[in-house]
Amino acid sequence: MYVVCNEHLDIAIEEFIDVYEQPPDIYELEKISFTDWTSPNTCDHCDRKPRYLVV
Repeated sequence: MYVVCNEHLDIAIEEFIDVYEQPPDIYELEKISFTDWTSPNTCDHCDRKPRYLVV
């Protein structure tokens, strides 16, 4: 699972495919919510606000 900004979305997709050998599902964080999970405040690759969840 990756939580990333616009700039790092391609990197997260590539890493996911390398690990799981299948394309990920991609969700916009503003359009989803989970009861037991809170989105991190920063991208997994930088200090920007994350926009996507890659799972």
